[in-house]
Amino acid sequence: MLKRAIAIGLAAATLAAAPLPASAQEGIYVPLFTYRTGPFSGSGIFIANGKRDYLTMLNERDGGIGGVKLIIEECETGYDTKKGVECYEAVKDKKPVMVNPWSTGITLPLIPRAAVDKIPVLSMAYGLSASADGNRFPWIFNPPNTYWDGLAMIIKYIGDQEGGLEKLKGKKIGYIYLDAGFGKEPIPLFEQLAKDYGFELKMYPVAGTEMQNQSSQWLGVRRDRPDYMVMYGWGAMNPTAIKEAVKVNYPMNKFISIWWPSEDDARGAGPGAKGFKTLNWHAVGTNFPAIQDIQKHVVDKGKSQSPKDQVGEVLYNRGVYNSMLIAEGIAQAQKITGKKVVNGEDVRRGLESLDLSAARLKELGFEGFADPLKLTCSDHNGHKAAFIQEWDGTKWAKVTQPIEPMAAKVQPIQEAAAKDYVEKNTGWPKRTEPCDKSS
Repeated sequence: MLKRAIAIGLAAATLAAAPLPASAQEGIYVPLFTYRTGPFSGSGIFIANGKRDYLTMLNERDGGIGGVKLIIEECETGYDTKKGVECYEAVKDKKPVMVNPWSTGITLPLIPRAAVDKIPVLSMAYGLSASADGNRFPWIFNPPNTYWDGLAMIIKYIGDQEGGLEKLKGKKIGYIYLDAGFGKEPIPLFEQLAKDYGFELKMYPVAGTEMQNQSSQWLGVRRDRPDYMVMYGWGAMNPTAIKEAVKVNYPMNKFISIWWPSEDDARGAGPGAKGFKTLNWHAVGTNFPAIQDIQKHVVDKGKSQSPKDQVGEVLYNRGVYNSMLIAEGIAQAQKITGKKVVNGEDVRRGLESLDLSAARLKELGFEGFADPLKLTCSDHNGHKAAFIQEWDGTKWAKVTQPIEPMAAKVQPIQEAAAKDYVEKNTGWPKRTEPCDKSS
């Protein structure tokens, strides 16, 4: 813990001392919204390190992307929506090629700003699920899956454990969640699935100010005895929930989370956490050329804020995956436009033509790291499958094959929500160029 506290302190000091650039004319400007301090830092630090280290590696190894250096700057949000919007306002005039809010709460107020300012928003596997609709949200990208996809995959997995989705009738499923935009996002789908499959949904919201005080929620779980528990948590909520589940003797093999818990979250609960499960869509570990290049060019040279033993952990690799999407969006923009120094409009086009094929992943040094991903003009998500990983007491172990989201359940809700959002926002900007039917 002392080692981690020192790292947090040094990071905060570094960010406070480093001003944002006056212009981005000398390179491609990529601001990173991060939170290395506060109650969400236990999750945010891993993500921030992975994001920054991959982009730094491209600068160190390749001289940037397409021969143009990346200007990488962090803005500390503390996972606070007001601070996140302030970060956006601070960077937008410096012509960022995209922004990464790293908070559903921060993403939501940026959605209407993006089209006006012509800055793509990459909210990777978080944010507004309906923004996967590229026709209605041309500046928002949330690959490789939405929170609705994630919930559908979890319910599908639970159904498999029971012998089929029809066997969920009469079951009780609990939902413990951060009582904020992130945790509330899947509730409409959850309620619909409960109605469709006949299970009882019990909800246990956790206020952001009470993440480390969940005793009442877990006393409720002990009273209600749900057959399964689903969690959408972040920051200090995750380790607390796992500890409380252990304390009330909830069967950990029936406790399943969306893709955000870290090794630290599970490790902190001790041996009782064994069997706890989460969704994931990419590998853990360092056995990939791209991550080994991060170690060689960044970590070993003292250019990273990450301890060496955290490189390759699940949230570090999540940050790397995010920055791989940033870099590919830029590379595609350069390819499409023939320009070296691209702007936000160019990168939006690049993201809409993103094609991370198996061959391209291998070329990038990510063979076997994640499944291929292809985005289009109309589909800004991909709706990719994810797998279940289980905590074996020391590490995450993959325990299922990829689970496809239930498109027949998710797509109608996504379509209705996207339409509703646009209709409620008078004057919502339409695409300047419509998507053709083939895309």
